[in-house]
Amino acid sequence: MTVPLPPPNRIYLLRHAESARAEPGQRDFDRPLNEKGYGDAEIIADKAADKGYRPDLLISSTAQRCRDTADAVYRAMGLSLEVRYVDALYNATVDNYIEIVDAQEEEAVMLIGHNPTMEQALEALIGHEAMVSALPGGFPTAGLAVIDFDASATAWRLTDFVVV
Repeated sequence: MTVPLPPPNRIYLLRHAESARAEPGQRDFDRPLNEKGYGDAEIIADKAADKGYRPDLLISSTAQRCRDTADAVYRAMGLSLEVRYVDALYNATVDNYIEIVDAQEEEAVMLIGHNPTMEQALEALIGHEAMVSALPGGFPTAGLAVIDFDASATAWRLTDFVVV
């Protein structure tokens, strides 16, 4: 796997908020956020907006829980935010996540996706030690990693990790 170089210069990795358990006969793909998840999605989206964290492009998995999370971000960021839903983010590998980011020309891109791939993508970008140091308990639901490219070191750095 090759770590991407800019653009984008900033990558936001947002794990979807907490989802409901599957109802009998319901596919995993169709699980929405639970009540806590809906609230957490709104809170994390508002916190990101308050900190000025605004992507030029939001790319979300098509799974319902990611769409629900993306809706909260869209409401918090304003109606001019471009949103794309990508089937390939559901059950994707870390290589898929990195390739999708690497293919973008925008300055700031947000991915809304799933664990464990979200955590693996963060680790691929900033390295194992930095990831474990920043997230000793793993990548929580509704967690937002803000990663910037450090041109002087030719490396990605975790700038902030926003939680509910």
